[in-house]
Amino acid sequence: MSKRRTVEVLAPGPWLALAIMALWLSSLLLIGWLDPFGSRWGGGPPGVIGMILVILIRTFLQTGLFIVAHDAMHGCLLPGNLRCNTLLGRIALGLYACIPYRHCRSNHIRHHRSPGDRNDPDFHDGLHTHPLFWFFSFMRGYLSAGQILSLLAIWGIGLAALHPNTSHPLLVLGLFWILPLVLSSVQLFLFGTYLPHRGQSAPPGSSHQVGSSSLPPALSLLTCYHFGYHWEHHHYPNSPWYSLPSLRRPGQAERGATAPAQ
Repeated sequence: MSKRRTVEVLAPGPWLALAIMALWLSSLLLIGWLDPFGSRWGGGPPGVIGMILVILIRTFLQTGLFIVAHDAMHGCLLPGNLRCNTLLGRIALGLYACIPYRHCRSNHIRHHRSPGDRNDPDFHDGLHTHPLFWFFSFMRGYLSAGQILSLLAIWGIGLAALHPNTSHPLLVLGLFWILPLVLSSVQLFLFGTYLPHRGQSAPPGSSHQVGSSSLPPALSLLTCYHFGYHWEHHHYPNSPWYSLPSLRRPGQAERGATAPAQ
């Protein structure tokens, strides 16, 4: 086996990606089989705390799908293997919300080239800076009529599959599939766009300023797979999500730092 092939096989990125996708799928199937509001869930329906815990786990895995695709866009999921990066990225975005990989990657590359200016598809329009307006503007850049129709069709198939096996299929679909997607989109926007870029002003000819989270690595992982370490990501865009904590430098989170456009 060649040295390059050995490195590819041992690289943690693809294995973590496959684990996240497998856990997302298996948790969805397990929830449907257990019937949370029937008798198979430990002898009875889960309590409020149990449902919240399951929703949070599903949200964490949902966000992980996008993080996998994000690493694929930067070619760091499996460095040197463009085909594998693209394939895993397409699958992850498809599972996440039927998002077209090519369009999403194009937008993200534009964001890295011009963060915080009028060419940045993820930034606000300069007039509607409130986080709610910014969030809906951000979502419009990634949603399309075709994607929404695809999601509705998949949810319809999921509902039909749940119907003979669960006592409340619509509730199961809404709480454990649709709600985690909504929460995940808010999570990604909050930690990956709003918080690191909200103080950004990029006049013509100036360098952009990107903030970074001051959370310890354990909390950073739970909040958004270290996506909050955003200065590190912009400064080292070819580094995978799990390596971002090792790239941190003292004081960056408090003062921000100028990062070159990537």
